[in-house]
Amino acid sequence: MNNIFAFLYRNNFFFIFLILEICCIVIISKNKGYQGSQLINSSNELSANVYQFTANAKEYLQLKEENDRLAKENNILKNQTKLGFAILSLKNYKQNDTLYRQEFEFINAKVINNTVNKRNNYLTLNIGSNQGISQDMAVINSEGIVGVVKAVSENYSSVMSVLHKDVIVPCKLKKEGINGTLLWEGLDYKYCNLIDIPTHARLKKGDSVITSSLSGIFPEGILVGFVDSHERRQNESFYTVKIKLNPDFKKLNHVSVIKYIYKTEKDSLEIKTQTQGDK
Repeated sequence: MNNIFAFLYRNNFFFIFLILEICCIVIISKNKGYQGSQLINSSNELSANVYQFTANAKEYLQLKEENDRLAKENNILKNQTKLGFAILSLKNYKQNDTLYRQEFEFINAKVINNTVNKRNNYLTLNIGSNQGISQDMAVINSEGIVGVVKAVSENYSSVMSVLHKDVIVPCKLKKEGINGTLLWEGLDYKYCNLIDIPTHARLKKGDSVITSSLSGIFPEGILVGFVDSHERRQNESFYTVKIKLNPDFKKLNHVSVIKYIYKTEKDSLEIKTQTQGDK
């Protein structure tokens, strides 16, 4: 007890100042004049800043959940748009009429591993055969094409990125409608080459490149990238076009795996046709 009194005695000026300061603040806050209003305004501003900071922190912590929700909603919308449907011509009708038949189904997935600095790059997705994924399914994101499923386990998938020597995607110039083949030469992860473009094609920097119906696994019309430059290489009769890929492969997160509903039927018919032709 003596120590407490000694401490208070040694610091009596500080405690007297503190008491007087509190009294001043109380008096000013009760004053309806300028000083009182300023104190109240400052207090309100401080409270508002604290609330804003708390709200921003809460919003940031909920971004992952919000991104997952938006990715699922995007795939639901993709499954309802014309991107996943093919037109069926009804020639038996007297008037020209068409119906749409769903041809592709979009399945939401998340990238849990990804490389861009190797000659053959892969992605790992958090879904597998238990979620309906199988080999040779196409993979895209909201910005464009990503790759092709190579191998599948029960709950994971390994995807060959577009940045892989074995991934060759039939594409076309959107404006010209001319088909070519997209491949990666193993250099810059931001660029691929579109080969076999005839020299009569009128190319301009910035022209869009999209998937063509010849790919078999990608729906037609998905953005691939934009023309950066073109050249006619030695001993070649076609242009090689440098394409700036639209997706940023270093930032892949949410993707969509595309199931081609009629792939088995199509492959079976083609194999049957080839077998009959070889006889």
